[in-house]
Amino acid sequence: MLCLGFTPLLALVLGASLGAAFPQDALKKSCSLSKYQFLVPHELKAVQKMKEQFEDTMLLSDHRCNIRLFHRKWSTAELSVPDRVMLVEAELDLAIAMLVLPTLPSFAKTRQRPLAFLTQAREDLRGCMATEAPSHQPSGKLRHWLQKLQTAKNTETTGCLEASAILHLFQVLNDLRCAALREQCT
Repeated sequence: MLCLGFTPLLALVLGASLGAAFPQDALKKSCSLSKYQFLVPHELKAVQKMKEQFEDTMLLSDHRCNIRLFHRKWSTAELSVPDRVMLVEAELDLAIAMLVLPTLPSFAKTRQRPLAFLTQAREDLRGCMATEAPSHQPSGKLRHWLQKLQTAKNTETTGCLEASAILHLFQVLNDLRCAALREQCT
């Protein structure tokens, strides 16, 4: 005869019932981008300060390029939610890659806060893609833009890519806000 004490038996029964009450999927990290629907003012100010400082230093250097990566004939609102997330992840990848480049010490300090914020947003987006749409295939619009992005990375100068990414950060942030909304965005 199996003889179990009361405490181990109680623990076994409670463990089994709690396991059934909370399915394993519920314990996984949920996808919540809601914190990006309304961006915190101090994050926006940090991005604005960095953009202004970049523009000031850009005027001193000769960054003449005509990269039109962020000029699209469609809006983010036209995309499905998984497409929006993929778009913003690609935009954030580019922005982060440009913000980690070596630069002047004063600009390196200014970009720390926006870089940390953008990096966290990208990680949150990646978590959502992994949980909500791990095998999502981009629409034709998005696929074409992703190809355009890859071509720009292969053909444009680092200076042009950096200028384009930094000067369009508010568009990226708006796209992030749009990706965070589950319904239609503007």
